Amino acid sequence: MGADMDKTIRELHEKIQKESVFIQDLKNEIHKIIIGQDYVIERVLVGLLSNGHILIEGVPGLAKTLLIKTLSKCIQTKFQRIQFTPDLLPADIIGTLVYNPQTTQFIVKKGPIFANIILADEINRAPAKTQSALLEAMQERQVTIGEQTYKLEEPFLVLATQNPIEQEGTYPLPEAQVDRFMLKIKISYPQKEEEKEILDLTPQILDERFSNIKPIITPSDILKARKIINEIYIDEKLKEYILNIVFSTREPENYNLSDIKQFIMYGASPRASIYLVLAAKCYAFLNHRGYVIPDDIKAMAYDVLRHRIILTYEAEAEQITTDDIIKQILNTIEVP
Repeated sequence: MGADMDKTIRELHEKIQKESVFIQDLKNEIHKIIIGQDYVIERVLVGLLSNGHILIEGVPGLAKTLLIKTLSKCIQTKFQRIQFTPDLLPADIIGTLVYNPQTTQFIVKKGPIFANIILADEINRAPAKTQSALLEAMQERQVTIGEQTYKLEEPFLVLATQNPIEQEGTYPLPEAQVDRFMLKIKISYPQKEEEKEILDLTPQILDERFSNIKPIITPSDILKARKIINEIYIDEKLKEYILNIVFSTREPENYNLSDIKQFIMYGASPRASIYLVLAAKCYAFLNHRGYVIPDDIKAMAYDVLRHRIILTYEAEAEQITTDDIIKQILNTIEVP
């Protein structure tokens, strides 16, 4: 059994190495426009390849829109940016029925949600009703206008941004809604050397580079890659490791983590385990490997768990973040 298994994993590894060659080309193409930001680029690719939506938190001006526009150009997909505002209505996102007086009939006017990559900018500035219209489309991958239901085309990826500074006049996403995002990533400021490079990118240079961006893959290549990623091998011991990580957020006292119990109001939902397996496989794919290693799980644990652990008031009072808790969990749970 062992030898057969090794042979299968070896063959799978070779297949993945061949199939994942485009990843480097894709990254190189994105880097023609985006300086640095490797962490963000990798996480966005994980979302794209695992069919999971992403919540991005970062102050304005960190090139979020530019990154997503560049990515959609590299993969020949339709890109749409929706700026969320307090007066945005659900119909402004999904579309509506418009009356045509000539024919005395209603015609369907599709909204901006009918694209492949959606950037939902400052999602926490729109009221709950509008947020849930987007979140429902994300979950169901279809939209109902009038009495007709329309399927959204694949790939369909929503990247929603939240601005952490502006607390005035914002509508925070409810916990249950946040759970629908596969990953929550935090964008930080660039390094000094990177920002120096950014200073040299004049609008003319950027426009010129942007118009020279070459398409690297097509939407059908992405769908094919998703199927292959599902085949990536993950050992039973590693599945157990993932379950231990997730369960330790719910029952810390059973995992020698009693000291963090007072800081956790609710632990991570079962979606966390499902997404962590998938994210680890995608991360292995980005690294041209046909099997998951513990480092893949550790690398993705923060992004998968960050928004799924709900903290208590004590944690906030002591300025303890979910990242601090995840760090302690990863340092405590034994790696197989």
